[in-house]
Amino acid sequence: MSHGKMFIKAVYAGFMIGIGGMIYLSVENKIIGSLLFSFGLLTIVTQGFYLYTGKIGFVRKIAELVDMAVVIAGNYVGTLLAAILAKAAHLSVSSEELATRKLECPVWNVFFLSVLCGVMMYLAIDNFNKSKNILFVIAPVMIFILSGFEHSIANMFYFNLAASFHLRTVGYLGVMLLGNGIGAKLFDLKPD
Repeated sequence: MSHGKMFIKAVYAGFMIGIGGMIYLSVENKIIGSLLFSFGLLTIVTQGFYLYTGKIGFVRKIAELVDMAVVIAGNYVGTLLAAILAKAAHLSVSSEELATRKLECPVWNVFFLSVLCGVMMYLAIDNFNKSKNILFVIAPVMIFILSGFEHSIANMFYFNLAASFHLRTVGYLGVMLLGNGIGAKLFDLKPD
């Protein structure tokens, strides 16, 4: 697939994660919010969109890392578009407190929480691909949200919505992307 098509599919995926983030921020009950957030990932897997956290665990060659850079860029643009539309529509959602809390967390904690999220995302995609059972998508999403694991692309949306465009934000996103990737690859290395 060309990088142009890959980028567009990644923008759609980022946008759907942004929709999931809007839903999550819109409800008071975190269990319901995490359940409804999973609609974003369900849409991504059924539509064949490209989400970094759903693809990185399946990278087999070093050359495919270039593809992941395209996917990350597209995911970022999609989350930014979702944040812009949420603000333009005057939705009563805010992520300033959430973004601040994430950026105040010690970087090692963020890394380990990101690794755990990477595991959940890999298992969600791998199990869904093998079974086509949507519970394998819903449960890991709920687990990573309710456990406070760090999902790099969801956090892109939260940071964009909070207008947190700082060097610290970029650094933390880098740590989250790395952690998500390592977590996914840890489970991809299991013997068959």
